[in-house]
Amino acid sequence: MTKYIKEKDIDKTTMTEIVNAIRKGKIVVFRTDTVYGMGTNALNKNAVKKIYEIKERPMYKPLIVLISDINMLNELVDSISITEKKLIDAFWPGSLTIKFKKKENALPDIVSAGDEYIRIRLLENDFAYHLVKKAKIPIVAPSANLSGSFTGTKIENIINELGEKVDYIIDSGNIESDIPSTIVEVNNENIIIIREGKITKEEIVKVLQK
Repeated sequence: MTKYIKEKDIDKTTMTEIVNAIRKGKIVVFRTDTVYGMGTNALNKNAVKKIYEIKERPMYKPLIVLISDINMLNELVDSISITEKKLIDAFWPGSLTIKFKKKENALPDIVSAGDEYIRIRLLENDFAYHLVKKAKIPIVAPSANLSGSFTGTKIENIINELGEKVDYIIDSGNIESDIPSTIVEVNNENIIIIREGKITKEEIVKVLQK
């Protein structure tokens, strides 16, 4: 049975309950710094598999990992290049997802769809950030919708689609914009834009020209 909670009603006790649920691999819908995400413990292979199943998401599509600090990044990635460091300094925390080479055995292969690279975003100071920070683990949180349907911005749609399929839904109201994060990869210090979202190609180029 899905537990439905309004964000404004969350106190310290309730937050602890949600954090513990995430750590145990429960599926929690919550607002991120872009759209609503369907989140769980990125270190828990079975929990991540359940995300794919609920979303009806193809297993070849990797997930984005949300983190709350650079120490968490260092635990997950093999190395950080000069260009990646420039992007981090300019756009993190924020709506830029960077594709890094992952550290061996740092995460289950299912998170990256078997790829040796992992997509990571450092969250801004919002509910999702505090959830990751308190849980002290990376979290996967693809958009809270079934694959192919509208992006998770309207709480009523989310409840209709995902009610009774997930463990918790945290209601923070509707989100006006459905623009996702921008996803980039650095290859030999060259930028490849995988998906242009909130951060534009022009903004990225401008930073790298400095």
